[in-house]
Amino acid sequence: MKPFDEKGAFRPVQQGDELRRLAVRGAGVTVLSQGLAIVIQMVATVVLARLLAPSDFGVVTMVTTFSLLLGSFGLNGFTEGVLQRDEIDDSLVSNLFWINIGVGILFSIGFAAAGSVLARFYGNPHVAHVALGISPTIFLMSTSVLHLALLKRAMCFSLVSAFDLCGRFISVGVSILLGYAGWGYWALVVGAIALPLTVAIGAWTQCRWIPSLPGRTAGTGSMVRFAINTYARYTLNYFTRNIDNLLVGWRFNAQALGFYKKAYDLFALSASQLLSPVAPVAIATLSRFHRDPIQYRRYFLGGFSILAFIGMWASADLTLIGKDLIRLLLGPAWGEAGRVFTFFGPGIGPMLLYNAHGFIHLSIGRADRGFRWGLVEFTVTSLLFLLGLRWGPAGVAAAWTASFWILAIPAFWYAGRPIQFGVGPLVASVWKYLLAALLAGGVSAGVIREIPSLVTASGSAGAAARIAMISLLSGILYLAAVILLHGGYAPIRQITRLLPDMVPGDRFPSWFRAVVATDETSARASITLTAEENPASRGR
Repeated sequence: MKPFDEKGAFRPVQQGDELRRLAVRGAGVTVLSQGLAIVIQMVATVVLARLLAPSDFGVVTMVTTFSLLLGSFGLNGFTEGVLQRDEIDDSLVSNLFWINIGVGILFSIGFAAAGSVLARFYGNPHVAHVALGISPTIFLMSTSVLHLALLKRAMCFSLVSAFDLCGRFISVGVSILLGYAGWGYWALVVGAIALPLTVAIGAWTQCRWIPSLPGRTAGTGSMVRFAINTYARYTLNYFTRNIDNLLVGWRFNAQALGFYKKAYDLFALSASQLLSPVAPVAIATLSRFHRDPIQYRRYFLGGFSILAFIGMWASADLTLIGKDLIRLLLGPAWGEAGRVFTFFGPGIGPMLLYNAHGFIHLSIGRADRGFRWGLVEFTVTSLLFLLGLRWGPAGVAAAWTASFWILAIPAFWYAGRPIQFGVGPLVASVWKYLLAALLAGGVSAGVIREIPSLVTASGSAGAAARIAMISLLSGILYLAAVILLHGGYAPIRQITRLLPDMVPGDRFPSWFRAVVATDETSARASITLTAEENPASRGR
């Protein structure tokens, strides 16, 4: 893809139905690819957990807690700037590229030099060696940021997803081979380097753009300020998301952190594999409608209700099966991670919904408000972590869950104020899914307890049987409760209407497209009417 024409202007511009089709398809491709990424990650987790010790994962986590933040400077800043800005050209993006490369070089050198400081902080000499080995990943991540951002702006999400999948596959393969060869934590370090290297090669190959030399270009200063605000918000969010690792590693030891990290990875899997890849699609699409409040609300509420539909059931189901799932995947030696996860489970649904408030800040160009809210989030969550630390890693996990339930409504109220987007429509689109999940989870737990042979079954076979039975039962009950509470099949039809557009090519038969399109016109009219006439949609 050549992003700029002969005059340096950005080439692909989509509007109207074409934009909607590409947005839905982009969401479908990214979700599908992340589903495959989950499979790859699960295989890696299962194999590596048997090749490496929990302390190996712990010592690498001690380092990546900081390196991933530094490597994300441009990825979380310039990416959103390129997606959100109305017009961009070759000279502007070239300036951003060289700024990002310079920062990446400085961060890489600085992080390598700071390894000894981290080793003293954690009281573990291996940390200094890992920090030196991980430091090149910071620079490698910076080399592909602008190329990936241009591909996302052009709605080429299938290419971006392909790079990510290839990178994960190669990274996992390298780690497994080296782990089998007895490299210990160095297997994880080399795998971490392979991922950004593969993505960078793919991005430069498919985005046929060579940055020009830097120069004075209008808009560079505003883009840098936007990126700094976005990255500052990301930094606060990152520390909020990683201060738990810091506290557990400092207060306890590498083994305790290894158990906690595996439980957290399963907890965060829904956000990292579903919400994160959809974020660029959502921001790129919503940014086109930030001056059309009716269309903006329509698109946001439609996506938000789908997140609620998926997230609330996942929360109920994984709370019940999480302990068995970790034991089945990682083996009996990781039983403590399963116990910790039971405190994470109830927070999965609200976490998915809460993280979507950032789409509003970025799509309307108010990264500064996102940063200010980040201060509130960091303060509240850190206090909850400190309160939970006395109960060990499980207490910190419970603090995570509590934070999302406490912050969700205030976060959306603050994010929506500049565009008079109140929390009323959001609550209305969620509460039925929450109630359905509570009913399905409660009934499923009660039914399973009445089957002693299933409850007491041991080993992998017993864990697999409980997982299958609980997931099947809770899924059926959840769908039944959703249909009953909504008085019909509207939520199911809402998702099925998207399926033909989410799959590349004409993969669905004409009769299916005709069936799912039957109610689309009336559904759009209903959503538009709600946005225009419902007083709650204008804020509180």
